[in-house]
Amino acid sequence: MAKETGRKMIAQHKKARHDYLIIDTYECGLVLTGTEVKSLRMGRASLVDGFVQIDNHEAWLHNVHIPEYTQGTWTNHSARRKRKLLMHRMEIDKLESKTQESGNTIVPLALYFKDGRAKVEIALAKGKKEYDKRQTLREKQDRRETDRAISAVRRKQRA
Repeated sequence: MAKETGRKMIAQHKKARHDYLIIDTYECGLVLTGTEVKSLRMGRASLVDGFVQIDNHEAWLHNVHIPEYTQGTWTNHSARRKRKLLMHRMEIDKLESKTQESGNTIVPLALYFKDGRAKVEIALAKGKKEYDKRQTLREKQDRRETDRAISAVRRKQRA
């Protein structure tokens, strides 16, 4: 059997980039059971309610939903159990000190396989206020309109 290479996306938390201001991102490994890996290989997971908490210098991923494996027996896992993240101690200490600051949290952004190993991308983030969300949306729309106008001018010049 050939070794898996590349990056295969399983799940993304798209709303996180809308709800939070992303300060820094990290790639972490996950400690999983066999049925969790099989369920992930089927492409089933949800990061919507997920968050990371640091206890005793260990990072734990909470509330990520990996459904039970359909062919699993009594060895099946619980869907929303907390899972340990594999990170360097320096990174964990840095995240722990940053989360002590007001308004900062750690959220999962993506869950994927990288060269056959399950990885999760987490982000140190700060919650956005409602007016910040509207401002970001307005900037995105303005950028889209200017890009359209520029491409229309370029099309006319070519013709």
